[in-house]
Amino acid sequence: MKATTHAPALVALAVAAVLGTGTANATVALDTQAHEQQCQRERGSRSSRPQELYPESTRTAPTERASQRMGGQLNKLGTALDKEDNAQVRQIADEVIANERANNYDKAYAAQLAANAAYNADDMAAAKAYLIRAVELDALDNNAHFQSLMMLAQLQAQDEEYDQALATLDRYLEGSQSKKPDDLALKGQILVQAERPQDAIPVLRQAIDSAETPNMGWTQALMAAYLETENTAEATRLAEQIASQSPGDKRSQLNLASMYIQADNTAKAIEIMEKLRAEGQLSEDREYRNLFALYLNTEGGEAKAIEVINDGLQKGVLEGNHQTYLALGQAYYFSEQVAPAIEAYQKAAPLAENGETYLNLARILFNEDRIPEAKQAAQQALDKGVRNTDEARRLLAR
Repeated sequence: MKATTHAPALVALAVAAVLGTGTANATVALDTQAHEQQCQRERGSRSSRPQELYPESTRTAPTERASQRMGGQLNKLGTALDKEDNAQVRQIADEVIANERANNYDKAYAAQLAANAAYNADDMAAAKAYLIRAVELDALDNNAHFQSLMMLAQLQAQDEEYDQALATLDRYLEGSQSKKPDDLALKGQILVQAERPQDAIPVLRQAIDSAETPNMGWTQALMAAYLETENTAEATRLAEQIASQSPGDKRSQLNLASMYIQADNTAKAIEIMEKLRAEGQLSEDREYRNLFALYLNTEGGEAKAIEVINDGLQKGVLEGNHQTYLALGQAYYFSEQVAPAIEAYQKAAPLAENGETYLNLARILFNEDRIPEAKQAAQQALDKGVRNTDEARRLLAR
């Protein structure tokens, strides 16, 4: 390859983050099963005393129970819910709530069941409204009252109403005095979503430390919180822990690779990505793109970048677009393999939005004394549009 002052400019390739939205933004999982079970217990026997789920609660449970005059309506309400007739449940519940003869317990109980029906019908706005009504009436027993608060907090978080969700959840935690790891973890996850990672860290740590078998999602949320507070070392430690516990889980391995990238430990990131490639687990374009970008940003990594790009193209995973062929051309050129570099640039140039790649191709062709081809590429560069039109015209005039 001849020495020249017109070497093609190296286009910097940013290494895309491998983290998925499930890690960077911890998801809040809804669990309304407990709420539904409570509804069933209430319907089964309002005179029985179900197991107290919140023995440490500071709330004095109301003693008011269903009124005799509304017994028929409440029985119809329970029957409609058993039949999963959500529309009928809401109709009867609305009638009870609007009835001046109904007491607060009647209305709260109806609102609770209506919330369940609205949730089953995917009407989250109505479900939240019914739950707010049930809670504000303050007439249900402790089990039903606190489970309604919990469900309301979950639905608010699902709708990204984070301030309201946290206020509702704090009301639940303060009143119930719950120390359940699941409840603490939910608060920590919502705090992460609310972009309050510093507040989330101690809550999530408490949840994880107090659980016999912590949910992996809690650890992922904690990892995200550490990342947001720029504590890369602790985030990496957690990523290593998650990856070691689930060696066959691709997402965990990719998250760990991302941690290593952010910690400037490219070698370890490449090691993980190459292991996944050897196992045939790199199945997305961006995964191959991340790996070859790592090599292109590593001293002397051009040969491995070429191998990864060709492997991805051959398998049909890596898209044969402008960026891919440009990266391939650069890798070949800077490893002094001019002929395949030219071939790659010839594939990249027609796919580019402008004529800059044609201009780079023209430079290489002139350096190789392929003058007619170089002039043709320079003209194509001008036709497609370049910033430095003077250079393209000089090449044409030579």
